[in-house]
Amino acid sequence: MEQRTLTYFVADVHLGLDVNDPAGREARFVSFLKSIPAERTEALYLLGDIWDFWYEYRDVVPKGYVRVFAALTDLMDAGVKVYFFQGNHDVWSYSYFEELGMIRLVQPAIVNISGRRFCLGHGDGLGPAPVGYRFLRGIFHCRLLQVLFSMLHPWIAFRLGTMWSRRNRLARKEEYVYKGAAEPLTVFAERYSAEHDVDFFIFGHYHSGIHLTLSTGAEMYILKDWINSSPYLYFDGISIVGGNFQKSE
Repeated sequence: MEQRTLTYFVADVHLGLDVNDPAGREARFVSFLKSIPAERTEALYLLGDIWDFWYEYRDVVPKGYVRVFAALTDLMDAGVKVYFFQGNHDVWSYSYFEELGMIRLVQPAIVNISGRRFCLGHGDGLGPAPVGYRFLRGIFHCRLLQVLFSMLHPWIAFRLGTMWSRRNRLARKEEYVYKGAAEPLTVFAERYSAEHDVDFFIFGHYHSGIHLTLSTGAEMYILKDWINSSPYLYFDGISIVGGNFQKSE
């Protein structure tokens, strides 16, 4: 039996987003999941916003994504641990993913992989984020508002959620430009690295393929989204492997 030395990381697939061939994006993601060598892989980390909009009622979950869940289940049945973080788009997941066998983590999470310390998460809300964004994030995390939203019929709720998400995406005319050392996430990582002796930070959320070296020597990676490409990282027990990353200062 081969030793399991590989760990995979992926974020911001935005399944269900009706922009740039959603069916093709889902097929690419399924293909990626099936390409993971299960016999050599220890874990897969889903770093948030895998779904563009997700809301599960107590007895109802969104339809579709059968092949995605089948591919994830196949990996877990083969012994691969699948961890997930809630992103700002799929924050309203409650228990269904755990029922499938996935393991929920809360950011920032420190995990040890092959003797190296990783800090993982989606990346939203970490660091000194603007007041407006923190207010909006607080609304989405408010349990009372979640309960009130659950009173809407699913036909209405899902159309509101998907419409809002699509309009928000189409309103962005240009790709986000990561601000390097001035970015709140970098500020967070610099402080956290000094306090917790982290080797690698891996996040999503910003939709920017970024790789930077912090003042502590820790490496930080921000995964690009899957809207037009299929980015992921893996750790082979020694180094991080993955392409399409800009080196930021």
